Amino acid sequence: NENVPLGESVFDYFEREVKPHVPDAWIDESKRDEQDGEVGVVGFEIPFNRHFYVFQPPRPLEEIDCDLKACTDRIKQMIEGLSA
Repeated sequence: NENVPLGESVFDYFEREVKPHVPDAWIDESKRDEQDGEVGVVGFEIPFNRHFYVFQPPRPLEEIDCDLKACTDRIKQMIEGLSA
């Protein structure tokens, strides 16, 4: 499967982007879109991560360690409460 930009010929795209890397590749012209009858199926792929994802760096390790210690202390207290 290849994602061909809208408005570009499937055959032009194939010759430029596929043939140089896979010389014996071919287009299965029996796969046609039901709407327009052209070769290939028309559809859209929206890569949400590429367009909308904003990287947020992880919290500092010291902060995470502090939270883990607080959780561990709370668990210890709960266990001690059960055995009292």
